[in-house]
Amino acid sequence: MYRWLLIVLGVMLIGLQYRLWFGEANLREVWRLEARIDEQELENQQLAERNKRLEAEVLDLKKGLAALEERARSEMGMIRKDETFFQLIEPEQEQGGN
Repeated sequence: MYRWLLIVLGVMLIGLQYRLWFGEANLREVWRLEARIDEQELENQQLAERNKRLEAEVLDLKKGLAALEERARSEMGMIRKDETFFQLIEPEQEQGGN
């Protein structure tokens, strides 16, 4: 009697182990999903930091004309009224060794 009970329990244990390792929602799948969660949390943190920087820049542009002026100068090449723009061009170096 005990022998059959041990056999049944052994078969059940093997069946449960099979489901644990190879069935739906197995351990490998859980580990893969946990790794994906870690990656997503890192990406979310980077995006949150970028959003904070952009928000600070937007607030600065709304409140500070100096930042707006600096951006216009650097990105668009704008100058103030009564300013003179000088562009320095380096002479081309001759190519060839002779």
